[in-house]
Amino acid sequence: MKFLDQAKIYVKSGDGGDGVTAFRREKYIEFGGPDGGNGGRGGDIIFVAAANLNTLIDFRYTQHFRARKGGNGAGSDRTGAAADPVVIQVPIGTQIFDEDRDVMLADLDEAGKRILLCRGGDGGHGNAHFKTSTNRAPRRADKGWPGEERWVWLRLKLIADVGLVGLPNAGKSTFLSVASAARPKIADYPFTTLHPQLGVVRLNPIEEFVIADIPGLIEGAHEGSGLGDRFLGHVERCAVLLHLIDGTAESVVTSWRTIRHELEAYDEALAAKPEIIALNKCDALTPRQISARRRALEKASGAEVMVLSGVTRQGLPEMLRRLQDIVNDVRAERTTPSAS
Repeated sequence: MKFLDQAKIYVKSGDGGDGVTAFRREKYIEFGGPDGGNGGRGGDIIFVAAANLNTLIDFRYTQHFRARKGGNGAGSDRTGAAADPVVIQVPIGTQIFDEDRDVMLADLDEAGKRILLCRGGDGGHGNAHFKTSTNRAPRRADKGWPGEERWVWLRLKLIADVGLVGLPNAGKSTFLSVASAARPKIADYPFTTLHPQLGVVRLNPIEEFVIADIPGLIEGAHEGSGLGDRFLGHVERCAVLLHLIDGTAESVVTSWRTIRHELEAYDEALAAKPEIIALNKCDALTPRQISARRRALEKASGAEVMVLSGVTRQGLPEMLRRLQDIVNDVRAERTTPSAS
């Protein structure tokens, strides 16, 4: 299945049914009078976050969604049937924006969360509604109210606990493959990862977290270089960023600063998230090289730098334990009610 994280669609709720003009005419009833019923309500457009979806690929082939019109009223004061709503299922983490992408209309970040985006039109009144003591035979009946229609953008932001960031070929896909059951494409050339990948890490039967691997960033990604920085949206919800740096790079400090600059250019809130820096591919370095490059990184970043190798799994258990502890703390903060 192809991965698609944004789509533009057209939605229209149903028009209300029409009211009718009708009169009661029965042989043994002296005064009949008006008995035209009201129209039924048009169908709504409802979005629901579904747990079994992880891409917006379905909206590439189906882009127009229209609810049905409500039923027209009838004689004997019968109201038309209300139309069924159109329920559109989207992956958890989908955001709905207006056509200009300026205003976010909804954020479906939990399974089962629903949003009524377009309300169906109300049905028109039949002539029975207009009967009064002075107007006993009204011949007025209203048309149903029109439904709402609009173009909207859907944007998917994956729900993950840990986000992997780094330059192309920093070893992110290898780390994801050894830390979880995910099987991303791995090769010795840049931009092997072309779309985000998710993996579930299980430390024990009761502790687990989700890792999101996104395509590598390069200098100028916020200006469109490489694959751009659009995929950073998939790590905006993460509790912590794992910044992998290729230990065999010519300058590990420059590599770190390049990614930090792109994070800050994209969103300062994302750049402010907790970050763990890992010097990766240490199986290809000598102990002296590891020590020198680690010290240089710690001096530049002012933070502890962990040593890691996805190939030999050096430092992997300690890294996963640290990530799980941070995720546990963030989850506890989110579930603890704030003091009023």
